[in-house]
Amino acid sequence: MQYGIIIAVIFYEIAVIGGVAWYLSRKESNCEQQEGDFALGGRSLPTSVVAVTLALTVLGTAHILGVFEMTWALGASAVWFSIAHVILLVVVCSCTGLWVRRLGVSTVPEILETFFGQGTRLVVSCVMAGVIFGILTIETQGIGIIVASMTGWEIKDGAVVGGILGVFYVVLAGIKEVGWVNLVNAVVMYVGLILATIFLAFELPGGSYASVADYYINTDAESMLSIYGTSEIMLTFGLGTVVAVVFSQSINQMLLQPAMAAKNEKTIKRALWIAAPVNGLFGVFAVVIGLAAKSVPEYQVLGPKVAATTMLVELLPGWLGALLLASFLAAILSTFAMTSLSPATIFTMDIYKRLYRPNATEAELTKVIRITIIILAIIAIAVASYLPPILAAMNWLFSWLVPIFWVVVFGFVWKRNAAAALLTLVAAWITNSVWSFTSLPEILGMKAVANAYVTLGVTLLVGISSNLLLPGKPGYFKSSEYLEEHGAETDPMAEPLPDFK
Repeated sequence: MQYGIIIAVIFYEIAVIGGVAWYLSRKESNCEQQEGDFALGGRSLPTSVVAVTLALTVLGTAHILGVFEMTWALGASAVWFSIAHVILLVVVCSCTGLWVRRLGVSTVPEILETFFGQGTRLVVSCVMAGVIFGILTIETQGIGIIVASMTGWEIKDGAVVGGILGVFYVVLAGIKEVGWVNLVNAVVMYVGLILATIFLAFELPGGSYASVADYYINTDAESMLSIYGTSEIMLTFGLGTVVAVVFSQSINQMLLQPAMAAKNEKTIKRALWIAAPVNGLFGVFAVVIGLAAKSVPEYQVLGPKVAATTMLVELLPGWLGALLLASFLAAILSTFAMTSLSPATIFTMDIYKRLYRPNATEAELTKVIRITIIILAIIAIAVASYLPPILAAMNWLFSWLVPIFWVVVFGFVWKRNAAAALLTLVAAWITNSVWSFTSLPEILGMKAVANAYVTLGVTLLVGISSNLLLPGKPGYFKSSEYLEEHGAETDPMAEPLPDFK
């Protein structure tokens, strides 16, 4: 057991999280609590905090351990998971993030009620909260793997320790705490990554990464060194991942909540120039480390889940191993924090407040969110022990959100019809389940076709045809209520949204 490393990592996490929470509590001790202060930070987060929170919210287990794991089978083309997230951040910072900030909503399902009524909001609330909880269980697994690499414990035992840290990350001061802790961790993470990549080269056979390339060339696996891999990999994994990520996460509460908390729309636009590089470059480092781990026999035998992290612990100097694993753990904890905060926010605002306590105070809502976070974390720790393949599970979960993205886009720019929206959502969700849990793909000879492709196809087919056939209100951006509410009162710091007519 690496006692020094585990003690240093836990001390670092507690010091940063506790220090930021203490600073925020002192800074705001004389300030009156504002509406949405815990979940949305009073809608006052600056560019730097919004940017790193956007970047780290979708830079968790899938980006680190998932890419390590997928590199084992796909090689360098696993980097498409990161490329997809760069495209995602462009969409969020130029479209959907601006839309939710302009409307001043607290949850994504709130938009669905504005467009299609309360029933659609409740259905989407339940599905979206469930999907985010699924992602939370994956993040909990990632925390367990990181802790297990440092301690030799079982992954499920590491998940308990990590889950406690994850709750600590968010429950003290909400999204402000998450944002400012992310800012510290982003700097530490990249310092650790750059140094680790340099030091690791000297510890590999031959003292350079040339031995890694030689391994794949000598084993007739040279295609694993190319980000394009094979044509089959590009069609099934590369493009499939882009479709799944962009058309799901760009409408996901966990990613849009930092945008809702931004000071204004210009803050979100500026955040792109920080968020995209911080998120995207990480995948390059992860692929390099994953390829190196498989090329060394003593780590190859450990398998894809723990080989890379074990290699880092054993080959790097103790101080650098601690720094790097602390930054990995911090990135995963950031995603853990947002994947527990966002479904808790959905439950509190869309169900508890909307249906049961419409006059609830901010203090009461904060209490409910905190209790929900703790309950979700406990359940996630229990579920994480099943250890599903990380990226495969993520892409299946993402497919559930694809129809929500298009239903919202149709409602903004084209037509609003509740029946068409519900028909589209249900058809796509049934298709996603059938494609995963029946033999239909094999019967049709389409086993290699990703869920995201099929779900997207059904969504567009049903969504477009039903909106063409059924009457409905004009898209929200073309409606009189939008023009009356935002035409003359648009935030002077924000540029107008595009004219979609």
